[in-house]
Amino acid sequence: MEPFQLQEQPIPHLVIKSWQKLVPGLNVGFSTKKGGVSKGFYATMNLALHVNDQEEDVISNRKMLTNALGFSFDAWTSAEQVHGNHIEIISKEKRGKGRLSREDAIQDTDGMVTNEPNILLTSFYADCVPLFFLDPVKKVIGLAHAGWKGTQLKIAEKMIETFVFAFGSNREDIHVAIGPSIGQCCYEVDGKVIQPIQSTFSFIPEDIIFDKNNGHYDLDLKKLNQQILIHAGILPNHIEVSSYCTSCDHHLFFSHRKDKGKTGRMAAWIGLRKDES
Repeated sequence: MEPFQLQEQPIPHLVIKSWQKLVPGLNVGFSTKKGGVSKGFYATMNLALHVNDQEEDVISNRKMLTNALGFSFDAWTSAEQVHGNHIEIISKEKRGKGRLSREDAIQDTDGMVTNEPNILLTSFYADCVPLFFLDPVKKVIGLAHAGWKGTQLKIAEKMIETFVFAFGSNREDIHVAIGPSIGQCCYEVDGKVIQPIQSTFSFIPEDIIFDKNNGHYDLDLKKLNQQILIHAGILPNHIEVSSYCTSCDHHLFFSHRKDKGKTGRMAAWIGLRKDES
């Protein structure tokens, strides 16, 4: 069953409803390309500042989304992603970083973790794999951006270690969702990608890499991240995997491959809303 369910109102977006039942006040999901004010290549709900869209349109889109989710725009917190595996623990002092400018974002970071309420962690995608993390016992949440480089650098495993060693999480309590991203059906790569992945991982099942016998391969990044998480000690029934392909489901999503690089970005988010008195 698809874990990400489409909600049309107030703007079209996807939510993990099963997780929202685990922790009161949790909001977790993934945007679509619909419902915003951006134009041209970025029409309409582009949420990233780094793609040459009009800055004021991106800020308007971000404000619309946070309002739809019931968060203050001050809670929007984002990083400058670099396809690495650096993880930042988000304190109250870092709340709101990156919401208005790239310069103010948390630099050189592809993973964020917090146990603070009223912080909306956000990261940006147009084919790469969004990874969502939740420990409902310790009330710890996280997001990681995993393209092929981040996957090969084991950012998923590093996120689990951050939960365990920084917050005292038990691995068997942690839930992970692998969000909408490019599927094996559309993700063709060459040896420059496959060789470092094969040299890093010894446990890759045959169906993750399909050899086309022409120097090219179809790679399943979702399933590879799933295997990394299982090897990191996450219970298989605590891992949910979206069937959405950002390239195939082009009516809903921006796709860097499909759109030949000229496109917007969706946002993944996770936040624990708590009434402030």
